[in-house]
Amino acid sequence: MAGSLTQGEPAAALEPRPVPAVTRTTLYAAGVLARRILLLAVLLAAVFAAVELLPGDAARATSERGESAADLAQRRHLLGLDRPVTERFWDWMTGLPTGDLGTSARGEPVADLLSRPFPNTLLLGGLALLVTLVASVTLGCWAAARPGGRLDRAVSASATGILALPEFVVAVALVLVFALWTDWLPAVTLTDADGSPASWQMLVLPVLALAIPQIGWNTRIVRAALADEAKAPHIETAVLDGLPRHRILTHHLLPGALPTIAAGIATSTGMLLGGAIVVETIFNYPGIGSVLAGAVTDRDSPLIAGVVAVTGAVITGVLLLADLVRSWASGGRT
Repeated sequence: MAGSLTQGEPAAALEPRPVPAVTRTTLYAAGVLARRILLLAVLLAAVFAAVELLPGDAARATSERGESAADLAQRRHLLGLDRPVTERFWDWMTGLPTGDLGTSARGEPVADLLSRPFPNTLLLGGLALLVTLVASVTLGCWAAARPGGRLDRAVSASATGILALPEFVVAVALVLVFALWTDWLPAVTLTDADGSPASWQMLVLPVLALAIPQIGWNTRIVRAALADEAKAPHIETAVLDGLPRHRILTHHLLPGALPTIAAGIATSTGMLLGGAIVVETIFNYPGIGSVLAGAVTDRDSPLIAGVVAVTGAVITGVLLLADLVRSWASGGRT
């Protein structure tokens, strides 16, 4: 028979060999990264198409007063606006793997325009993400320590109210209280010669304006993840064994809830970087918010796409890290 074993051949030789957990995790990460890169490419194509649909073009938006029609035609030719948008997008995308983000409508390299403000935005978003992580895990664990108690109900109700607040509302309230009424913190960000904030105090209000809504969101995620994990049989066993409550929380509940917590924090990355644009405008913070606003005014497709590309790369990296944490916490299962 074709399907029978040959004489002396062990049956185990025909059984599929298990794939090592490290290999499964690597393949999973590669697949996730490929999908997210494809999604980012689609988003960048949508950026070029959206700018194309806006009234006017980069040549007219950046023209000087009194320029003739011939001057505008020459500027459109220099900017490549006389070519189809698909060709311009393809030319821009082919330079992206080498770090070439193209040239702005005003003739400056996009990479140079982003080299100073984008690190400032990363600093603002990174600090807000750190504050969000520490505060939400602390509050979520605090509430989960005595489920159904007054503290649990107070934290849950406060988190629900906070997550509904937009960043600009939180920013205005912080300025009103801490800058105008008490004069404890500055409401406007001043910069050093290198373009960075002149003092750490100027970071406090922007960071809080970004972090507070995300603290509300992630506190609910942490609390829900801990509540789900508390129903597991090994948690009941730990309780029956008389282990201290804090040990059950740190050694049993939190490790099991880690994948859900990591996913929530990673999702907040995109919200923080998106909200940073609004917060930077309110606090006159030297980030990519003003660059993006000017790029939209100039109908500057390469500059807008450059902002989206570098921001999307950061978000993709954080999401991939969260996926790896989830895979590791689940023992390599995907």
